[in-house]
Amino acid sequence: MSIGTRSYARSYLGGGGLPPAIKGLLIANTAMFLALMFLGGRLGGVFSTLALVPGMVIHSFTIWQLGTYMFLHQGIFGFVFNMLALWMFGRELEESWGTTRFLQFYFICGCGAGVCAIAASYLSDPFAPIIGSIGAVYGILAASAALWPERDVLFIFFPMKMKWFVLLIAAIDFLVTLGSPGQMALLTGLLFGYFYVKSPTRARGRRGPSPMESLRAQYQAWKIKRAKRKFQVYLRKQNNKSDLIN
Repeated sequence: MSIGTRSYARSYLGGGGLPPAIKGLLIANTAMFLALMFLGGRLGGVFSTLALVPGMVIHSFTIWQLGTYMFLHQGIFGFVFNMLALWMFGRELEESWGTTRFLQFYFICGCGAGVCAIAASYLSDPFAPIIGSIGAVYGILAASAALWPERDVLFIFFPMKMKWFVLLIAAIDFLVTLGSPGQMALLTGLLFGYFYVKSPTRARGRRGPSPMESLRAQYQAWKIKRAKRKFQVYLRKQNNKSDLIN
């Protein structure tokens, strides 16, 4: 059996070109990586304002860093892994969901992981820069594992189930980033990707609602639940007043 007929090769050895979001993300990340390497790999100048710095976000409200930090990479290994994962597993998600929804999903996972990284590192080293698209990429891996858990993928030279592959990669990254709270917190991209796919509103169809639609639906459900609780409290107070009068 040739490699092209195996399940771990089908999704990224198929015909056709790259979908627009994957192509754009690959180009943007590669361009930023080469520019950073050309300048010696140091996060100086404009790059210092693009990296995610918890202290700057909290005190100077540099909120754009939650989006820009995902396009910066320093280590060649991390850059290559992120781009390969984006290409191999993100392509099928974009083709399934559409470009707009995939991009919304990508940035929700990346920005959500960035918020968790700020919370994790603010008390320890608030001005240590956090970079890398690993939060968004882990969201893609988690979504793929949730949608196709039994699919075979190739880990080095050994095929394994997608669900075990994602857990193994996450465990390795956890050990590598041990001692760096901000980078470790980017693993929460797994949770954002998994819960997006498993959210009840996702069951409406294969394409499902966009991430923003899911968040709006959850917010509306929370508002209705809160209003019901307030109304129940009001009724109890009115009943207590009636009892006192009687």
